[in-house]
Amino acid sequence: MMALLQRVARAHVTIAGETVGSIDHGLLVFLCAEPDDTTAIAARMLDKILKLRVFADTQGRMNLNVNQVEGGLLVVSQFTLAADTRKGNRPGFSQAASPEHGEAMYKHFLHLARDRHHPVASGRFGADMQVHLINDGPVTLPIRITE
Repeated sequence: MMALLQRVARAHVTIAGETVGSIDHGLLVFLCAEPDDTTAIAARMLDKILKLRVFADTQGRMNLNVNQVEGGLLVVSQFTLAADTRKGNRPGFSQAASPEHGEAMYKHFLHLARDRHHPVASGRFGADMQVHLINDGPVTLPIRITE
């Protein structure tokens, strides 16, 4: 499972002009499932995201996690993180999970996140979404969790 995290001052997702998910400060999580991902991998990914110290403490050092700053999570499905751009000019996506497995992993991740953190907002799997954000820092981090 792959994720691209962006520390944000605020972010929201719209579909056909309607806002479907929004947060104030926190983490925007672009999430990509891979074919061999399991519910255990999704749980480890969430653990990593919730514990990652990417927010400033009183001395300006990145020592606090999203829970400690009472930040939100905005989780957006993003299969294009699995793009293979090594050959040619058109990316290949064979390393991404099938749509069925990807959706199952995305929904499972959201379920876990909502059980362990608040607030959690989301996009909609498979939808044509517009993501609006103010990147804070900027801080952008890739994460990959495997078996």
